[in-house]
Amino acid sequence: MKTDYTKKLHAGAKFPEMEVKLLNGEVKNLATPDNGMDWKMVVVYRGRHCPLCTRYLNHLQDMTTALKEIGVDLIAVSSDSKEQLESHLEQLNVSFPLAYGLTVEQMEELGVYISDPRSPQETDHPFAEPGLFVINEQGTVQVADLSNNPFVRPELGALVNGLAWIRNPDNNYPIRGMHR
Repeated sequence: MKTDYTKKLHAGAKFPEMEVKLLNGEVKNLATPDNGMDWKMVVVYRGRHCPLCTRYLNHLQDMTTALKEIGVDLIAVSSDSKEQLESHLEQLNVSFPLAYGLTVEQMEELGVYISDPRSPQETDHPFAEPGLFVINEQGTVQVADLSNNPFVRPELGALVNGLAWIRNPDNNYPIRGMHR
């Protein structure tokens, strides 16, 4: 078991240029906001095999309007295959982009925790544990949240409210957690 890797994206670090695929064949850069937004939220999820991920992604859909109102674009990504993502869509009701095929090297670059499946019935490849990054207009990590298990994730209502507060220029709120 590998336990010595500690590379994590720190608050204030440049978010890596990382390309991922959407089901329609389009390639997206995780760091680049779309849809006229200037910030980006990247949600890394475990995959189709995780019912908590399904619930979280469906709940995230409820936050899309509030995120758009504060200029935050959204994408979610997993290490699932194209076929696994297509199958997962039967359980999802989301309009934001879902990407697939995150590699172990990309997971390591993001600094997310990586797990092996417990059985072939769970999935057939190493997968990322939950991670969430919010990238500001300079391309740096404004918010980072990493978990080593499926049970701990940011509460979405509090996160979106916090981002609205951070984005309000009257608050002049800096990136937190800059000491390494």
